[in-house]
Amino acid sequence: LLVGAGMAGAADKQPAKPETDAALANSVRHEIVMYGKYSIWDDVSIEVSNGTVHLTGEVNEPYKKADIDRLAKNVAGAARVQNDIRVLPLSPNDDRLRLRIARAIYGDPTMTKYAIQPLKPIHILVENGHVTLTGMVATQFDKQIAGTRASTAGMSFGPIVNNLLVETPAKKS
Repeated sequence: LLVGAGMAGAADKQPAKPETDAALANSVRHEIVMYGKYSIWDDVSIEVSNGTVHLTGEVNEPYKKADIDRLAKNVAGAARVQNDIRVLPLSPNDDRLRLRIARAIYGDPTMTKYAIQPLKPIHILVENGHVTLTGMVATQFDKQIAGTRASTAGMSFGPIVNNLLVETPAKKS
C-alpha cells in the first residue's frame, strides 16, 4: 500500500510540461486551432527550439495576434514566445474577396470533403487584393481545383498564389 499516492487535490495539479520541443509545438498548435476566432482567414506557423516558441504567419484582425500570443505564453513549458505574426491590412474589399473565394472553393461539389470539416484545411489570405492559398489538401487535383476556383472568383489583383501542400503527391512512373 502506497501512502499519500493520489492524495493531491485537483487544485494542486499543474498542466504537464511537454517533454520535447515537438510536444510543445503540438500543445501550442492545439491551443491555436481551438481558439474560437482562428479561421480560414488566418495561417499561423509554430517553430519551437529549446522551449522558445516562434510564431509566424498572418491573421486578418489585430486582436487575434495578441490573443494567440497570450495562448502560446500560457502553454506549460513555453519559456519564451517570439510573436512575428503579421496582421493583414483591414479592408472591406479584401473581406469581400475572402468571402467570394471561400464560397467558390468550399462551394465546389468536389471540395465538399473539405467544406464539412470543422477545421477547414484551406486558408485564404488576402492582402490588398492579392490572394494566397495555404494549408493542406489530399491530392494534386484538389490543389488545382482550389486554385482554379479562387481564380474564377474575381476581384483579385494579379494571379492567385497557390501554396497548398499535398498530402499524397502523385507518384512518378
